[in-house]
Amino acid sequence: MTGLRLLFIGGTGIISTAAAERAVALGHQVTLLNRGKTAKRARPEGTEVLHADVRDAAAVQEALGNRQFDAVADFLAFTPEHAAASIEQFRGRTEQYVFISSASAYQKPPSRLPILESTPLRNPFWQYSRDKIACEDMLMHAYREDGFPATVVRPSHTYDRTAVPLSGGWTDIHRMRQQLPVLVHGDGTSLWTLTHSRDFAHAFVGLLGRPQAVGESYTITSDEFLPWDQIYRLLATAAGVPEPELVHVASETIAVHDGELGPPLLGDKAHSVIFDNAKIKALVPGYCATIPFSEGAREILGWHDSHPESQVIDQGFMDLSDALISRARHQSAQ
Repeated sequence: MTGLRLLFIGGTGIISTAAAERAVALGHQVTLLNRGKTAKRARPEGTEVLHADVRDAAAVQEALGNRQFDAVADFLAFTPEHAAASIEQFRGRTEQYVFISSASAYQKPPSRLPILESTPLRNPFWQYSRDKIACEDMLMHAYREDGFPATVVRPSHTYDRTAVPLSGGWTDIHRMRQQLPVLVHGDGTSLWTLTHSRDFAHAFVGLLGRPQAVGESYTITSDEFLPWDQIYRLLATAAGVPEPELVHVASETIAVHDGELGPPLLGDKAHSVIFDNAKIKALVPGYCATIPFSEGAREILGWHDSHPESQVIDQGFMDLSDALISRARHQSAQ
């Protein structure tokens, strides 16, 4: 399938950039609607850009005029208010509206694995996930009542070369290279799924313009799952640190000491997740995530080492790591 008229709301984030690049490569006409303020990732070649604040309905209407699209992919809707605005903006303007939700919306802790699209949506720990669930509910209600052409996509932890997928980001790599101990939540054995943005894009673009996807939800992740200790060690190896010192601290303890880290830990990363991607594979024949995290880790370190300005050290996380690691060592010595 070629020649779709696509509108990406956003288009310069981790997953939206890769999706835009994939769509252009397949011959689709891709328009990006954003404020034009993201510097980390360049605009994908071959895309058209319209500048407007998506939260300003009048500005969006002025930018889009009377344009019609085969599919609209919204990477910037996070709350029910955002979803309601999108329903108003794009009703009658597109054959498909794709809402990027989150796999963190699935039941936490999960009562069974693997996680399927039919797994209940419930997350009592993280407001971000509850807001995504509320968006989904609103969009599916609009589909059932008025035929609004919504499709829901639930990615899990998707990364590209610019993102260090650890709680401390680059700070954890810095600690490894300085031979400092690194804080790891839980006991390091819970299983986690990391998906490269290029793999995600393959499946995501494949569902655009598919009438059978309207009214449906899809998980899109890698089939690879790794213990957190292994994720840290793969990044350490890519950073040239053969034996990092990993110190385990309960997620609940970290949550008590850091109000920002707590919700995504308790509401997502602290739980083992394995996903069943059979549904998206049935819709997009040939889809298979092909980039293992061992390769992704080398890509991440290679990019950061060639972009020293990206090597930002978070002193607050340094202090948190030192304090909680010292406390853990003291407790184990008693």
